[in-house]
Amino acid sequence: MAPLCFFLSCLVLAGAASGLGIGKEPEPEPLAVYFDVHHGLGSHSPAADESAVSFLDVLARDENRIRDLTRRIARGKGRKSASSARNRTQGLVGPEAVSTPVSSGLSIGSGNYYVKVGLGSPAKYSSLLLDTGSSLSWLQCAPCVVYCHPQVDPLFNPSASKTYRTLSCSTSQCLNLKEATLNDPLCESQTGKCVYTASYGDSSYSIGYLSQDLLSLSSSESFPNFIYGCGQDNEGLFGRSAGIIGLARQKLSLLSQLSPKYGYAFSYCLPTATSSAGNRGYLAIGKAYGSAASAYKFTPMIANPSEPSLYFLRLGGITISGKAIGVSTGAYNVPTVIDSGTVITRLPDSVYTALKQAFVKVVSAKYSQAASYSILDTCFKGSVKSLSVPQIRMVFQGGADLALNALNILVDVDGGRTCLAFAGGSRIAIIGNHQQQTFSVAYDVSNSRIGFAAGGCH
Repeated sequence: MAPLCFFLSCLVLAGAASGLGIGKEPEPEPLAVYFDVHHGLGSHSPAADESAVSFLDVLARDENRIRDLTRRIARGKGRKSASSARNRTQGLVGPEAVSTPVSSGLSIGSGNYYVKVGLGSPAKYSSLLLDTGSSLSWLQCAPCVVYCHPQVDPLFNPSASKTYRTLSCSTSQCLNLKEATLNDPLCESQTGKCVYTASYGDSSYSIGYLSQDLLSLSSSESFPNFIYGCGQDNEGLFGRSAGIIGLARQKLSLLSQLSPKYGYAFSYCLPTATSSAGNRGYLAIGKAYGSAASAYKFTPMIANPSEPSLYFLRLGGITISGKAIGVSTGAYNVPTVIDSGTVITRLPDSVYTALKQAFVKVVSAKYSQAASYSILDTCFKGSVKSLSVPQIRMVFQGGADLALNALNILVDVDGGRTCLAFAGGSRIAIIGNHQQQTFSVAYDVSNSRIGFAAGGCH
């Protein structure tokens, strides 16, 4: 622990801010606040990069996330231990180590989604990964004493913000870090500042100061005293994003912090990578669906004590062209998570095998099958645009459903080959973001329900 304490004592951030100076009566509260959502691989993403990672890399990262979520649910112990991150950090005391970058995904193209969020006074906007599986929000901060991966936006400098301050180890927010990050908080001995460690299943991590600042949601909406991590060592597969926005169910998540003002709910529509500039996605904090709730079909949000921060629902059946695939009802009785950070939907082996067989029986009559691609073992010659495939309908408890078309069912993996965007080999089920694309998905947490409505992107 001594080397780590020495490292922590070496982290110096310029001047903590003076008082927040927020004393005005609150303005009338809007129903919700909106953000534009961009696909990381999309040409209209503000953080798009011509050197995008390959789809094989996307799938490899996806597999790591699946293993992480499965472990969290099965064991109830959370993410991979941060010990590996801390061990590496203990060795990053000298200047030679600081000057040596760690190999990481340099493109923001990870198959995931990004929003622009402002922090500080004056506000500086950064592209942050939208993640329903994470609680603590964080971004890379100057002076990046250990390492910051390349990002598309200017690095956030907390010393330039009049409202920035770090939180001490004695604050309730610091004590809540274990629940939010599943890692114990650390305390910088000389200053008493609270240090967080956010670690992930693919060995990515962020370590830095637990901080507080003004959050700008739009040009007219702001939120004081937002709690987040100001990262000084950020390494791994975060692409060219500045960090993560956490939307899970935990006290330190963005959703929970904003809920007193906007309500305990959010919704989004995730665009496809090929969506036009006029057909963008959105993230709305609050009950944005309001009077349009009748357009949604809702399913109960299931409580799971093993991982109470994640969003569980119950998958009741899958049909192809209106006909149920040949599995028993009990085959669906596994923990099922809907997750914005997983790309390809995972199913238990018995369910996936039945889906695959039924799908191949119909599609192979018209199109030639092709070789497997990584975890995707049901592939055909052609592209998503050239293949006509039957509708797949995922039906949830209570009658809510996702009626999937070709863009949700298939994924182009290389020139002339497209694959079924589902995979097996999982002990749990995860509804990935590829299947959610173009649907409005509403998380009405206060009423414990999740809703789906078609044609959500605009």
